[in-house]
Amino acid sequence: MDYRILGRTGLKVGTIALGCEGFMHKTQEEVKANFDFAIANGINFVDIYSSNPDLRSNIGAALDRRREGFVIQGHLCTAWENGQYLRTRDVRKTLDSFELQLKQLRTDYLDIGMIHYVDTEADFHEVFDGELIRIVCRLRDAGHIRHIGMSSHNPVVARMAVETRLVDVLMFSINPAYDLQPPGDNVDALWADESYARTLQNIDPERERLYELCERMGVGIDVMKVYGGGDLLSEDNSPFGRAITPVQAIEYALSRPGVAAVMVGCKSIEEIRTALGWCEATPAEKDYTSVLAGLEKFSWKGHCMYCGHCAPCSVGIDIASVNKFYNLTTAEDGVPETIREHYKLLSHHASECIACGACESRCPFDVRITESMKRATKRFGY
Repeated sequence: MDYRILGRTGLKVGTIALGCEGFMHKTQEEVKANFDFAIANGINFVDIYSSNPDLRSNIGAALDRRREGFVIQGHLCTAWENGQYLRTRDVRKTLDSFELQLKQLRTDYLDIGMIHYVDTEADFHEVFDGELIRIVCRLRDAGHIRHIGMSSHNPVVARMAVETRLVDVLMFSINPAYDLQPPGDNVDALWADESYARTLQNIDPERERLYELCERMGVGIDVMKVYGGGDLLSEDNSPFGRAITPVQAIEYALSRPGVAAVMVGCKSIEEIRTALGWCEATPAEKDYTSVLAGLEKFSWKGHCMYCGHCAPCSVGIDIASVNKFYNLTTAEDGVPETIREHYKLLSHHASECIACGACESRCPFDVRITESMKRATKRFGY
C-alpha cells in the first residue's frame, strides 16, 4: 500500500480507500470479512456517507477493537427517516443523526466530519452562512470530529468552501470524463450522454484550478466516482468509446494535484483486490494515456497530464513535477514558500533543460515542453 498525508490534517491514509456503497445490504459477517481483507492489505480509510443504521452498525462491529488504526470519514447532514436516507440541512436532525452515528460506529469521534453533498451556491450559503457551520465547528472544537470536510461535484462551490479555510478535506468526483465538463448545479449532467455528444477539449479550467488550490492550501482531496459509476470500465458505456481499467482510472485520479486517496465502492473482496491491483501495477498497466490519446471528439492536446511519458529526460529533470509546481504558482502573485521549497528539493531544475526535444517526441499530448521549462525557469529563477 502507498500512503499519503491527507493535506493539512496530518492523517496518513492509504491511497486505496473504501466507499461504503459496496457494504449496503450485506450481513454483519460479510462486512467484517470485507474489512478483514481490506485491513490485512493495508487499507485504513473509509467514507460513510449513508445514514443507513444497519450499514453503520455493521461497519462499527467490523472496526471494533481496531478503531484507532483506522481513519473514519463520516457524513454530517444525513439522516434516516421512514426507512430511507435523507439529506438534510435541519440542525436538530443533523445533530441527532451524528450522535447516533457515533454510537453505531462504536466510537466517540470521527476523524473527518464531512458536510454532505453541497453542489449549489444557494446551498453553500445556507450551510456556511447559517447555524450549520457553527454547529460543525463546535463539534470540531469539542473533539467529536477532528477535521471538517465537505463533499461536492461542483468545482465552483467546492472552491468557495476551500476558500473559507474551514474545510480541511474535500471529497470530489474525479475521472477523465468528468474533468472535461464545465461546472454546474445539475450534477446529472456529469452522467448524461448528451454532455459528451459535442467535442470537448482539455480539463475544465475550474476543475484544474480547484485541484491546484487544494494542493496550495493543504486541503486533502479524497476521490469519489473514480470509475464514473462503472461507465468508464465499459467500452459500450464509456463516453470515450473505449474502456478504461480500474488501475488506469485510479492512476488518473491519484496524479491530480491535491489528491491523497481514492474511495472505491467495492461490492466484494474481489473488487477490493482489483482496486488494490494499483499498488503492484507496472507503469504500463497504470498508463491511462493509451485510452485518452488520439480520441476524435476529446482532446488534451498541449496540456500536461502529469503522465510521465516525457521521461527519461536527457539531463534528469522530473518534467511532470516541474510542470506541476509551475502550474501551482500561476494563480499567485508570487511563488508560495511551500511550492518554492518543493521545487528546490528536485534533483534537477528547469534551467538545466538543453532543449534536445527528446521529451516532446514522447509526449502523447503534444505539450511544448521546452517552452514550459523556459517558463518555469523564469518563474522560479533557476
